[in-house]
Amino acid sequence: MEIRGERECTGCGTRWSYYETGEVACPDCGSLKSVGREERELHTDAPAELDLTPVKRGVADQPLTDVASEVTERCREYVHDRGFINGGELRELDETYLIASELASAIRAYERSLSSGALDPGTDDAEQLHLFALLNEERPPPAEVPASLAPARGLAYAKAVSTYRDDLRTFLDEEDAERPSVRRALGRLDDHLRRVEALDGDVEPRTAERLIEVARDLGSTVRADDEVALARAQERLESLGSDRL
Repeated sequence: MEIRGERECTGCGTRWSYYETGEVACPDCGSLKSVGREERELHTDAPAELDLTPVKRGVADQPLTDVASEVTERCREYVHDRGFINGGELRELDETYLIASELASAIRAYERSLSSGALDPGTDDAEQLHLFALLNEERPPPAEVPASLAPARGLAYAKAVSTYRDDLRTFLDEEDAERPSVRRALGRLDDHLRRVEALDGDVEPRTAERLIEVARDLGSTVRADDEVALARAQERLESLGSDRL
């Protein structure tokens, strides 16, 4: 939606940025009456923080499964609040968004594997290390993703890229930018996203990573008119076509 980011309270005259606070009420007097002081800009983002500190303290003396619900709730709330257009500027597909997306999916997959007996609590070191890395806001490389959690990453990344793709298209439409090469690349990316989603994310981690790389390259192309990034995206789309899912 289009929003006037800089607001001025009609009661006390205080000015604030809606883009930065996400608040419609005056920060000084609490009044809901204000006027915009700049042109409307496309805005899909909201101020959000992925705060996992309480959860990390909790896993010091209790199993991961005991904090799974809280982790999932915090991550999903963060992802729900976030967008990729802020005050008319296209953002990148950032690490924190990817970590939150994957963690919400992976910790639930881990919990289901334990409860179904598919995973032995005595031999789940790789899964626990992976989840602890995500809790510490580190994104393990594709080669280190446990096989049991690969579908969770694949599906989480496909959803993240789908959200980014939607905002990228919205941005292009708002700018009235033709960009046929970018739009064609987005169409090809759509095809790969549908394949991954149809497989419930059960693809090689390197394939999931390439989706991220393509989305980021296309974002750079649009933000900075970077033709080198566009060429990279096209090459990666070609390699996705030859990857073994």
